[in-house]
Amino acid sequence: MNKPLRPANTDGTYCYSVGKSLRRNETCTTAPIPTMQAEAEAKRFEPSPGLLTVYVVRKRWGDAKNVVRLTPNQGSAVTMVPESFVRLRLTPGTNKLAAAWDEGNTALEVTGKAGEVVFVELIGSVWSWGSSYRLESGNPTESRARALGLRLVADIG
Repeated sequence: MNKPLRPANTDGTYCYSVGKSLRRNETCTTAPIPTMQAEAEAKRFEPSPGLLTVYVVRKRWGDAKNVVRLTPNQGSAVTMVPESFVRLRLTPGTNKLAAAWDEGNTALEVTGKAGEVVFVELIGSVWSWGSSYRLESGNPTESRARALGLRLVADIG
């Protein structure tokens, strides 16, 4: 069972929170997130005709703090917070996804055909001495199950 998802803030942004009332730490998106209707549509994981659909999923037990900027094909960056996912509809073929945070960056090339759905996992570890992240191809069954309990924070394409 997943915990209930927090609603978006009044300005449309979304914050992931850790901790209890007085010691709460929040990690927030910088732009408004998609509507609940768009999120419900994205969670059907259907292909987009003529495009490659890529889901980037971020949910790991050791990752509860940083904003990570995800940039597809050197375009505009979107912010990912812990326990969130992004849907990207890209041109078929090879696409480069880059992720950056205050302490570093990583990248992954994703290849797919028109009408295909691909999953990518953003895997992070946050410790007192630093943070590290990597992008890797996801298992469709596991990534889809993980994304169902997460908040859609960007829907591109």
